[in-house]
Amino acid sequence: MSLNLEQYVSEFSAQNINGEHLLQLDGSKLKALGMTSSQDRAIVKRKLKEMKTSLEKARKAQEKMEKQREKLRKKEQEQLQRRSRKTDKCSSDATEGTNEQ
Repeated sequence: MSLNLEQYVSEFSAQNINGEHLLQLDGSKLKALGMTSSQDRAIVKRKLKEMKTSLEKARKAQEKMEKQREKLRKKEQEQLQRRSRKTDKCSSDATEGTNEQ
């Protein structure tokens, strides 16, 4: 509807074309859905290409954020391990000092 192609809404609805199915459509499938105008198909294909590009960018951004989170988690884990070792060493040194006296 945002592309001013309302005349196809009923057929798309009747064929249960949802967002996932929509991204799989090509020119021949659009034609089979009753989109006889080559201009209308070109509009839809252009918009689908834009949508796929946007989805890919969003997916890559999500992966990048996940990698950054994982890197941060590892860094925090390493810091905790260092602190733990330092605490263990200090406790050990204090125990040895008490035993020597």
